[in-house]
Amino acid sequence: MTSGKAEIERLNTCGIELEAVRRGAGRSVLLLHGFQTIDPKARFLDLLGRHGEVIAPSSPGFGNSPRPKDFDAVYDLVHLYLEVLETLPGGKVTLLGFSFGGWLAAEVAAASSHRLDKLVLVNPVGIKVSGRETPDVLDVFNKSPDEVRQRSWHDPDRFAPDFNQMSDEALVTYARNREALCLYAWHPYMYNPQLPRWLGRIKVPTLLLWGESDGVVTPDYGRAYSRLIPGSQFELIDRAGHHPEIEQPEAFVERVAGFLKQ
Repeated sequence: MTSGKAEIERLNTCGIELEAVRRGAGRSVLLLHGFQTIDPKARFLDLLGRHGEVIAPSSPGFGNSPRPKDFDAVYDLVHLYLEVLETLPGGKVTLLGFSFGGWLAAEVAAASSHRLDKLVLVNPVGIKVSGRETPDVLDVFNKSPDEVRQRSWHDPDRFAPDFNQMSDEALVTYARNREALCLYAWHPYMYNPQLPRWLGRIKVPTLLLWGESDGVVTPDYGRAYSRLIPGSQFELIDRAGHHPEIEQPEAFVERVAGFLKQ
């Protein structure tokens, strides 16, 4: 497959049509995106596509995936992706989630893991580990854009999006993604108070990957997350923030590929 080639298709589940990016061939790897949808030109997609068939849908309301009326909760997303897993052909699936998508992946795996062989959570949100008045997740809506930029990336000057260089279409997509994220994750902010109780139900091998410089959700938050999932592995990726797949794509895919071979 040509590097960076954008292959976008439609994935229809429960009458909901999702845009989806595909790469590679072989074992199925279902990617659930984070605050923003997956860039079809992201280098890690081609690298990961050497180890399986990567399917990366955009959740309803994100990207160019329409959101049905009254589809407005994490509960809806979790059940949608449970159904996506049931409809994917072939054997068991590796589920990989980034950030907000990591929360969804954890919820899916805790609810039902019979279609899963491995679970990879990359800088996930979704739980509360500190006291009531102590925020665990950076408020990306109310903090200044400069603070969010600095705390999201190890090297923001190199990797943070440059809004002045983005096309009108890309800016609209970015804004639509933020609106959808706010709809699903605003209250309570970026977590489900019940999830920690049920993470112990996850029975498949699980890897948590964390950017060492993440200031959105810190590595200590990740370690606490890992302790709630029996037998899970926790690993740091150097010189990366909240998006290790973007800042360190080779190291990211090397870790994931090694885990898939275990």
